[in-house]
Amino acid sequence: MVKAAVLGAAGGIGQPLSLLLKVSPLVDELSLYDVVNTPGVAADLSHIASPAITTGYLPKDDGLEKALTGCDIVVIPAGLPRKPGMTRDELFGKNAKIVSDLITGVAKYCPKAYVLVISNPVNSTVPIAAEVLKAHKVFDARKLFGVTTLDVVRASTFVAEITGEKDPRKLTVPVVGGHSGDTIVPLLSLATPSVEIPADKVDALVKRIQYGGDEVVKAKDGAGSATLSMAYAGFRFAEAVLKAHKGEKGIVEPTFVYLPGVPGGEEVAKETGLEYFAVPVELGPNGALKATNPLTKASPEEKKLLEAAISGLKGNIAKGVEFVQSSPK
Repeated sequence: MVKAAVLGAAGGIGQPLSLLLKVSPLVDELSLYDVVNTPGVAADLSHIASPAITTGYLPKDDGLEKALTGCDIVVIPAGLPRKPGMTRDELFGKNAKIVSDLITGVAKYCPKAYVLVISNPVNSTVPIAAEVLKAHKVFDARKLFGVTTLDVVRASTFVAEITGEKDPRKLTVPVVGGHSGDTIVPLLSLATPSVEIPADKVDALVKRIQYGGDEVVKAKDGAGSATLSMAYAGFRFAEAVLKAHKGEKGIVEPTFVYLPGVPGGEEVAKETGLEYFAVPVELGPNGALKATNPLTKASPEEKKLLEAAISGLKGNIAKGVEFVQSSPK
């Protein structure tokens, strides 16, 4: 029996993500939580002919406790979306408190669950989650993930457009670093199968992968950010975690993790000087099994991108840690 919870289930990412989890054969019970509309979303989804029993909760009547109790996996897309012209850093003040409060609930009611953080800015919200879990003495780095899968999905999609590959799913492009702008580093030189990108298209391709979210924000013209593609990416990562949990082997997905707590992570931490970084991680029955280090094989151009990413991430990570440590206990 697998119980999954979506925190922020009534939002633009939360609803399509909940739909994908409802129809997944890997989920037996689906628990939806948000500050508004969750009973309606749950009622709607409950009519779908799939095994997952679906329930919606609001904050009243201990809703968060009921939503989280007994959960095996918690996916968190909660928070405010980016508006046109808004940076992920500007989102920080608003979303930091939301994530901190929800993770406090996880620490109290399902401390052993896998926690998948989608709420932006991921570069800061994952350190926030870790600090809250540490404060409650229930932190397991192998079970805390920042979901950077959308960067990976975009990379394979945009590369396929250039190479002419009809099915982007056949391409794997490792994307490392963080989950915003210059902190996103696509390692095109390590794509499998290997790809030939014309030299005059590389810079524009890298920028498009790094700032793909802006493309969607602009196209939606004030009506939201990347919600459907993010829901797909969030589901893809959740599905990978659950498949590995059930014993499937050889599942590797890039994800933003606390390096000192994940086998293989120390090598990446030493190279970057950071405690958090997204690298390809092999998943196992207890979460992160092994972090791999592709950084040494990066091309000289990619190493320059990595320098910029590391510089940006330092501040993002410190901001998240500082938020929790300076919050009133």
